[in-house]
Amino acid sequence: MIRFTQVSLMRGVKPLLEQVDVTLNPGDKIGLIGANGAGKSSLFAMMRGELHPDQGNIDFPAKWRVAYVAQETPPLERAALDYAIDGDVNLRKLQAELERLEAEPESTENGIAIGEIYSALADADAYTVQSRGEQLLLGLGFSLDQMQQPVASFSGGWRMRLNLAQALMCPSDLLLLDEPTNHLDLDAIIWLEDWLKRYTGTLIIISHDRDFLDEIVNVIVHIDERKLKRYSGNYSAFERQRAAQMALAAGALEKQQRKRAHLESFIERFKAKASKARQAQSRMKALAKMEELAPLRAAAEFSFEFREPLNAPNPLLVMEDVDAGYRSEDEKTGDVTEKTIVRGINFSLQIGQRIGLLGVNGAGKSTLIKTIAGELAPLTGESTTGKGLNIGYFAQHQVEMLRHDESPLWHLMKIAPTTREQELRNFLGGFNFPGTMVTEKIAPFSGGEKARLALALIVWQRPNLLLLDEPTNHLDLETREALTEALAQFEGTLVVVSHDRHLLRATTDQFIIVADGKLQPFDGDLDDYKDWLFQTKLGKGTDVLPAAGKDNKTAFPVQSPVAPPKAAAPAPAVNSKEQKRKEAEDRQRLSALRKPIEQKIKRLDEQIAKRTAQKADVDAQLGEESIYDAANKAKLKQLLADQAFFTKDLGELEGQWLELQEQLEAIV
Repeated sequence: MIRFTQVSLMRGVKPLLEQVDVTLNPGDKIGLIGANGAGKSSLFAMMRGELHPDQGNIDFPAKWRVAYVAQETPPLERAALDYAIDGDVNLRKLQAELERLEAEPESTENGIAIGEIYSALADADAYTVQSRGEQLLLGLGFSLDQMQQPVASFSGGWRMRLNLAQALMCPSDLLLLDEPTNHLDLDAIIWLEDWLKRYTGTLIIISHDRDFLDEIVNVIVHIDERKLKRYSGNYSAFERQRAAQMALAAGALEKQQRKRAHLESFIERFKAKASKARQAQSRMKALAKMEELAPLRAAAEFSFEFREPLNAPNPLLVMEDVDAGYRSEDEKTGDVTEKTIVRGINFSLQIGQRIGLLGVNGAGKSTLIKTIAGELAPLTGESTTGKGLNIGYFAQHQVEMLRHDESPLWHLMKIAPTTREQELRNFLGGFNFPGTMVTEKIAPFSGGEKARLALALIVWQRPNLLLLDEPTNHLDLETREALTEALAQFEGTLVVVSHDRHLLRATTDQFIIVADGKLQPFDGDLDDYKDWLFQTKLGKGTDVLPAAGKDNKTAFPVQSPVAPPKAAAPAPAVNSKEQKRKEAEDRQRLSALRKPIEQKIKRLDEQIAKRTAQKADVDAQLGEESIYDAANKAKLKQLLADQAFFTKDLGELEGQWLELQEQLEAIV
């Protein structure tokens, strides 16, 4: 059991925790959440013994073995696999002791000690450690060849995966994981989820990935207002409980405010009247005793929206027989070598498509995105862009491309040199860069603040094609939710690579996959992808994609209207079990056909509601007599133009809505 008793903690002059009491049970899987800077990492540091509370105690069994992810990785020449196995510190100590004993002269005592060491090694599963280490690294995205490469040869993100592998290799009773998904792809996250579900100790995770938390945790601990509040259930259950608490608190606060106003009114009216003096004094005492209820504060909401694209060519882009990859030139000989990553791409992007790009680590997702963005030229084939194509590209390492010695305002002025400074300041204020923050150097900004700036720069340019490669890295839960909502309302075309499944589900309506060096349609949802992943890359099974087979020729777009499925031919009699299986498959097939259409209808509903509100506002202004005065001639002209535009756009949107409804009804 872990018990926090009256724990208080200050960092500098800032109080992080004040008289905290909370109890966590052995075997709990706990999600630790809270705003950036609330003290989550400091709480972990106290549990590791690196920080000590200013007041109170944190108690858990002294015999518990604690594992956590190291934040630094030395540039060692040690092989990655050996480095991962080093996480089992006890095993390494036993191996070192065995090596020392075997180097000493033979004796009875020495032989007994060696026997005891072999017994301890067996208890520590020393004879399976090599295969366990390999399985661990395979799950985290390493190939067998990479496992033999030195640690120093890996980039920072891959070294963090090695540190995670060390923590998972360590036999532990308490496992502390601080943002373990930040440097992982979707396939590695799915594997890690499965591993953590089977972990038998007590687990505490800091994460901004709501789907990840939902899959694993059964307790949420929320840091808010310098207190720890324990909630039973996963993250979605926490949201429901939190919303209910806020509704109750708002009701209680409103009731108290009404009572306070009534008392104050009575006192003000009757305090000078002798006949009512006693009652007024009584009410003054009641008012003085009334304890002020603090409103249950919600996290400060952050929201933004992508501005409507100025134009949209159709198609936006066409690729014909394209091979995507990299060219490199030998500095000495000048010879050019080509490395093909994805072959035979036949692909087009139409207006309004919303595509999630799937594929295991290293399959070529980022290579494809860079080729679409024009950062990489096709090795073979032809890529044609539509006139007026305006790409907004967020790369995995977009944050690192910012000038850290310059300010947010400088970055925006660089792409909008003719815009008034006040307009730029107002725009950045909408992305939570208020006051002097817009003119400060971004070097000390958090990763989330820098990512928010990178997003702001893309939004300003009003793209009609958004290419997003892991846009949620470094973003907290609130900003991820704001990005998800903004993308759901985006009126252009979207292609996104993300390990955030909540974002993928909410913003895309079709998936394509890079697998075996080819770009293929993926006829399924994220649950189907998870099943396929465990059957192939994370386990044993077929490499065939759902409803895609191994056809190398992939023709796009897949945006064309969905035809109703053909009637099945009469089937021979089957047993009840086979019939149920067939019926389940039919339901899944129909669901797969209906889902993208239903998602498009939902977005159209939102667009229609938005346009209806805009038209209602214009109609209301045109209903005012003053608008027809000579002084308002220009405004009247603009309002009439807006009214005509909104009326026409509403008609088109409603026509699309009716067409999609007909397609939906045809699927039976």
